[in-house]
Amino acid sequence: MDLTPERYQKMVKRAGPSSPLGTHCLWAFGVGGAICTLGEGLRQLYLSLGWDQDASGALTSITLIGLSGLFTSLGLYQRLAARAGAGTLVPITGFANAVISPAIEFKVEGMITGVGAKMFVIAGPVIVYGLTASWVWGLIYWATTQMGWGG
Repeated sequence: MDLTPERYQKMVKRAGPSSPLGTHCLWAFGVGGAICTLGEGLRQLYLSLGWDQDASGALTSITLIGLSGLFTSLGLYQRLAARAGAGTLVPITGFANAVISPAIEFKVEGMITGVGAKMFVIAGPVIVYGLTASWVWGLIYWATTQMGWGG
């Protein structure tokens, strides 16, 4: 049997399950929006309790990270992500989940070699990239301002 790439793609399309794209997009939008709405609700709560803008923002971030960690450790975040997909990748909660999940998975290997080492398997490259990019852009900004080209 001579199998061309086009014929193979047709076979895969026929054999694979269909993906309800619209439903998946609605779930992602709804869950992502709900997480963001929760964050704004928390911020407004902290403001109403007398905290200033900066403190309210910090407390909101801490609360969202804590909730993400709690739901990840209980296995609820993964179940929600299976249904909502990219909607759970709202930056702060998704990043907290990415740090905590490997730590929980490798807990049996010990606190140092398990939790401590595996905690940054996914998050480590993101942190390194972010730090490196900030240094590069900072140097470019500094150089352009020294030459009178920027800011």
